[in-house]
Amino acid sequence: MNVFLYELKSKTKSLAVWSISLAFVAVFLLSMYPTFYKNASLFKDVLEGYPVAVRKAFGISIDDIIEFLGYYSYVFSYVVLLGAIQAMNYGVAAISKEIKLKTADFLMTKPVKRGSILTSKILSSIVILLITDAVYFLSAFIMAKSVVKEPFNIKLFFMISVTLLFVEMIFLSLGVLLSSVVKKIKSTTSISLGVVFAFYVIGMIQAILNDDNMKYLTPFKYFDLNYIMKNSSYDVHFSIISLIIVVVSIFLSYVFFQKRDIYAM
Repeated sequence: MNVFLYELKSKTKSLAVWSISLAFVAVFLLSMYPTFYKNASLFKDVLEGYPVAVRKAFGISIDDIIEFLGYYSYVFSYVVLLGAIQAMNYGVAAISKEIKLKTADFLMTKPVKRGSILTSKILSSIVILLITDAVYFLSAFIMAKSVVKEPFNIKLFFMISVTLLFVEMIFLSLGVLLSSVVKKIKSTTSISLGVVFAFYVIGMIQAILNDDNMKYLTPFKYFDLNYIMKNSSYDVHFSIISLIIVVVSIFLSYVFFQKRDIYAM
């Protein structure tokens, strides 16, 4: 419990920064919707001038983006990118932070099992992500209700928004696994950005090529927002794959962490 509370306290500043950042993104992008809606035909002409490959890469659907949920799903993709970076950063720092700060050997001498230490770190990260996502969702929902005049499907709005947490859980688990395997990580930020952007670029390439098999290569395609809007449900196949990735990654993290040599600094 002490490790859990300490981890929460150490992430307070990060929580504030990420919560404010995601809330700002939500307010800023959604505040642009009324102007976008009023000049829909003009924006539509502009978007039609973009190459098809560019529109596919950035997930722009001319027919859907005019409607609020279509517009929201487009801007939400950037929110998910930020959330993935946050989650990956927490995961990578789970163990590597102790190595980098030279406190790993001190922590391991305490009468606390390694499994308990890792559990506390993972749970604290999940709590921070939940709080961050709650702040984002409330900000986005309040802003949506204030700027959108026509009624929109609140259920779909929630289903789209909650995918942020699903994607974050995947990257958090992958980050923890990476942290437990790699002996020394000099910069958690550079690793997190590199991994997340690599998956994001793969997603862009998949959209351009329209290759369904490539969807398996990036978590950003597991919760397709167009599929959610059309079917009012998640793709069960990719939902199961996401769950498997999280469970297996966390399990392997415990296995590697238990066997890992922690050198005195």
